[in-house]
Amino acid sequence: MTSAFSRRRVLQGTGAGVLALLMGGTIPATPAWAKRSLRAVYHMTPPSGWLCDPQRPVFLGGEYHLYYLHSTQNNGQGGWDHATTADGVAFTHHGDALPLQPDFPVWSGSAVVDTANTAGFGAGAIVALATQPTDGIRKYQEQYLYRSTDGGYTFTALPDPVIVNTDGRAATTQAEIDNAEWFRDPKIHWDTVRNEWVCVIGRARYAAFYTSPNLCDWQLKRNFDFPNPALGGIECPDLFEMTADDGTRHWVLGASMDAYSIGLPMTYAYWTGTWDGTQFLADDVSNPQWLDWGWDWYGAVTWPAVEAPERRRYAIGWMNNWKYAARDVPTDATDGYNGQNSIVRELRLERQPGGWYSLLSSPNGALANYASSATTFPGRTVNGSYVVPWNGRAYELELDISWEAATNVGISVGRSADGARHTNIGKYGNELYVDRAPSDLGGFSLVPYTRAAAPIDAAARSVHLRIFVDTQSVEVFVNAGHTVLSQQVHFADGDTGISFYTDGGPATFSGITIRSFQ
Repeated sequence: MTSAFSRRRVLQGTGAGVLALLMGGTIPATPAWAKRSLRAVYHMTPPSGWLCDPQRPVFLGGEYHLYYLHSTQNNGQGGWDHATTADGVAFTHHGDALPLQPDFPVWSGSAVVDTANTAGFGAGAIVALATQPTDGIRKYQEQYLYRSTDGGYTFTALPDPVIVNTDGRAATTQAEIDNAEWFRDPKIHWDTVRNEWVCVIGRARYAAFYTSPNLCDWQLKRNFDFPNPALGGIECPDLFEMTADDGTRHWVLGASMDAYSIGLPMTYAYWTGTWDGTQFLADDVSNPQWLDWGWDWYGAVTWPAVEAPERRRYAIGWMNNWKYAARDVPTDATDGYNGQNSIVRELRLERQPGGWYSLLSSPNGALANYASSATTFPGRTVNGSYVVPWNGRAYELELDISWEAATNVGISVGRSADGARHTNIGKYGNELYVDRAPSDLGGFSLVPYTRAAAPIDAAARSVHLRIFVDTQSVEVFVNAGHTVLSQQVHFADGDTGISFYTDGGPATFSGITIRSFQ
């Protein structure tokens, strides 16, 4: 998956209580961030080099095997690197699994455990399909098969593609070539009803479906077309079946998409619906739902939780955005790597009061096992601003906020001692926002892609937040998990404080717990 797209509209605005925290302070001529490691404490990062899309993990030998796009240079060509984890928090890295070949990079795809030996490589073999541009030609993006019989550590490739890009072979006009150059990121799922493999491939304006009895021979079925081209093209599509909280079964089609032009996220969109063996039928084709409203949760993948595969799934996303992904970042200089994945989140499918079904997100429960300490604070009513007597670089902050007349309420994390630098998380009108603009770090600026916002009931007078802060990121889970916002944030060395703020009246901050991961 390689591309550069336009992004979501920029949302602006902070209140007077926030501005009261902006007085004074300058960044030293020698940046403090260059003096010590900035490696994420509890997020997955590569040992070195450039991390891009995660590939959906498979479970084998008591642990999850996660592959991810990796290159030795920022936004460079590469292959799949391999990491394993038992809990989605601690990862062990094993190096190249599908290495870069001359003029033949490996892009995104997916792996499965072929338990029934449908492909003939042996029961339990790991089979991966990955996009590669045949002969290095972009319009010949095609799907190649790799197999592993040693538990996913080394792979052997079939010499020819198993899904050929017939559009690319026939393309002559520019429009045909443009369409052919978007044929990537195969995602495979076993259809238990029909006893066959289903593969979905991302296209510029639709998703293409194929079925196979053996992972080698594929037949094209019907495409999934969505009526609004402003939603962008489909990358890293996702297809799975899940049991909801009311016991009903549903298929879900998800994809990373760019809806910047219509004020929606460029993260993970999804539709609920049915798969009839030939096509995906969406419950509401015109209005996908979104798993994240921040700037940085792209190329995401989901996979079944081994302890409850029908009702629970895990998800992880690449914490980056193609609008600025190729640039250097502070960790290039301090730690020799660029890029991280989000924390793993747990997904559940729940019926909503209006009758539709939504995926709800919760932070990975295993994170609690890595907290080194927990600090609680008594509830406090704030009218203006209040600095919390606590400092840290990697932590979870959980709390409730309630108010009556206040127009803007929130929390600043990554606050410098003088209050000049911070990232604001708050509720204003009908938006729940995360604004990283005051954490801007000179040459690593993310302006104008700074303030992200998700819809919230304008009449709401309380909110529950779980805020995960690491050395280079902030992830915010809202209420029961209908809303999540994930953001890169380049904190300076002294950006370790927390403060509360309100505009237009008081708010009560209660249930305050800080779990440190340092």
